Amino acid sequence: MSETSSSKPDDKESFLWLATRPSVVRRAAKIALIVGVVLAMINHGDKILSGTLGAGGVFKILLTFLVPYSVSSYSSVLAIRERTQLVESDRGT
Repeated sequence: MSETSSSKPDDKESFLWLATRPSVVRRAAKIALIVGVVLAMINHGDKILSGTLGAGGVFKILLTFLVPYSVSSYSSVLAIRERTQLVESDRGT
């Protein structure tokens, strides 16, 4: 964090900036793909396999993938911030 504004993160510490880092996006996408497929099959597998999945079901499946993506991104941002704070406190800044 900058010394002038210790309570407000600077641009490189903002949630959006950290959440859109390529490493965070790649990690979240991988997790969303794996967890999303598993959850979609558990929750909607019968309709997918029988071919009776409607537009509402497709929307729910998209949300099913969005949830693990969001959780992974949020967790990564918190971990990055915590690591940054630990490094800064070790340096005495």
